[in-house]
This record gives sequence, C-alpha cells and structure tokens, in this order.
Amino acid sequence: MHEIDAAVMREPERLSYESVQLEEPKPEEVLVDVRATGVCHTDYHAYTNQEIDCPVVLGHEGAGVVEAVGDRVTAVEPGDHVVLWVLPSCGHCEYCSSGQPYLCPKHTETRGRMPDGTTRLRGDDGPINQFFAQSSFASKAVVPERSAVPIRTDVPFEIAALLGCGIPTGIGAVTNTADVGPGDDVAVFGCGGVGASAILGADLIGARSIVAVDIEPEKLDAMRGLGATDVIDASSTDPVEEIHRLTGGVDYSFECIGRPQTLEQAFESLGRGGTAVVTTTKDTGTFEIDGGAFPRGVSIVGNMVGSIRPRVDVPKLANLYAEGRLDLDALLTDTYPLPELDEAFDALRDGDGIRNVVRMA
Repeated sequence: MHEIDAAVMREPERLSYESVQLEEPKPEEVLVDVRATGVCHTDYHAYTNQEIDCPVVLGHEGAGVVEAVGDRVTAVEPGDHVVLWVLPSCGHCEYCSSGQPYLCPKHTETRGRMPDGTTRLRGDDGPINQFFAQSSFASKAVVPERSAVPIRTDVPFEIAALLGCGIPTGIGAVTNTADVGPGDDVAVFGCGGVGASAILGADLIGARSIVAVDIEPEKLDAMRGLGATDVIDASSTDPVEEIHRLTGGVDYSFECIGRPQTLEQAFESLGRGGTAVVTTTKDTGTFEIDGGAFPRGVSIVGNMVGSIRPRVDVPKLANLYAEGRLDLDALLTDTYPLPELDEAFDALRDGDGIRNVVRMA
C-alpha cells in the first residue's frame, strides 16, 4: 500500500487535497509515479456534474515514470517514461483485434472503477472512486497495462501529458478519422485544445486552406501561428458564408465544440464530396441538417479520440515533437501545482488559453 497525495472531489466543484491510500498493482497493472496531468474539458464536466459518484479522484491525461509492474506485465518496465492513455481497452474483442481499440466497450465499464470492478484508492472513510481507470490528479496511479504507453525519455512530462487524450483526438481526427491529404481544404470550428490540435495536424499534412473559426480573437490570433491560413470571428461574421467565399466549400470540416449550432455550420461549410468530422459528447443535444445536401456526396462521421491506436500513434507524436516537426509547446498555456487544480478548472471554464497542465512536483 502506498500513501499518495491526491485531489479528492468530495462533492461537485469541491476539491480536498489529501493523503490517501493506493493499492499495489495487480498482475496486469502498472504503478506510475505521475509527474504531470492535462486539464481537460472531460474532467471539468465531471467536476461540475451534480450526479457524479463521490468521492472520486479525477484526471485522465497523466504522464510519468513506471515505478512497479504486476507479474504478467510485459509491455513496460520500471524506469520507462509513459503516457497514460484515456480509454482502457481489453485487447481481444472484435474492435481491438481489428485495430480499433478506441471502440472497445471496456472503457464504458470503468466509470468509477478499474476494469475488474474494484478501486485501488481508499481514504479514511472508505473506497474512493476512480476516473477512466486512471485518476491521475494524484502523485501516483495504478493503471491497466494497456493504458501505459511507453515513449522516449526526452519529451518533457508536461508535453507528454498532452498526448493522453485531447491533442491526439484533434490530430488524429485529421490524420486517422478523416485522412486529410495534401492540398485539401479544411475548416476547424472551435480553437480549444482539440481544435488547435486539428489545425496542427492539418498543417503537418500539408492542407491547402486551413480556416479557423472561433469567437475569441486571442485564440484566433494564436491559430495563425499553428498553421491557420484564415481565421473567422463567428461572433461578427457568418462562418458558413465566409468559408464558401474563401474556399468554395471545404473538403473536411472539424467540429470541436459540441454545440448544435456549430455542428450545423460545420456540415453547411462542406463542398461537394466533403466530410464533417464531429468530436462531441453525449450531452450535446440534437441538431438539424438539410437532407437535400446528401446528393452532393457529403457525409458526417464521429471522431472517437482521433481513432488513435495508442501504442502506435502516441509514440509517433512524441517523436514528431522531439524532432521539431510538431509544435506542442505552442498548445501549452500554463502549469499549476496539484493544490491549485481548482484554479486550473476556473481557467478552463473562463476559456483562458489553449491547454493547461497540473505538475505534481
């Protein structure tokens, strides 16, 4: 048993910074000394969810160093630097076997628990729930082996943490889910962490036009530095009309906000044969589309964590960063110590910056 520091949510929007107990890893699990964890909207949604089961330790974009492994673990060993991947997967279902671990149903079975239905965390008053089988807003974490992805050791932990969910979701939307090619025209709706990453990915691929759409002028200015060829302030300009004026209709649009209005705009921005790629959550609501558009060959596809194969794609992104070909530093706005996680959530709520990270030390 390990005594660790953790941000325990005892009730929605109330964090308690405590020493709690963390059990040893089981045979197919890994103990990680967590060094940094990204602050994602998914965490914030849980933080403000009045129906979430408390107490719970949030955090699902961790990065750190392997400290110990269970006796059946073969993919990592003590001393490895790892990214803690957001979605647990079983490795043997039809989706995992076909190279689609992001569709594995196992991750839906781990809300509040590890894959075996138990929790590794305990406080003075009893068990503490977990988050995505990770709970990395803590100084250490026990995770399933398949969730610990080894990467090169020269990537800073605060950058490695960005590779645990949001940034691969945006880049993968472009490179995997949509398969954007050189010369394609792209529009990105929403310039937070996922949208900014989609712009980076489109620039990496060599898209011809990359149109960034948001209502925050500061974010739009930052998108030019990431590769956007044009920016549209949707608070003062109709983005659909402007995108058609600029491009005649894009080959791919990426909706990275999860609002009915922007979902409709992303679809209406398409040219002939275009595809709208939607990254959203279950509480987005419904939206309307014109069925008369489909004879133009347009389509809509959902984006699940960038269709990422963690052990293949995450190390590739780490390599691109280390080689100077992927400017992830531009996405990192600020870092916070763990006892200031509530302040990091406030910054996320207020739309301050692109991506923030909590450092454990």
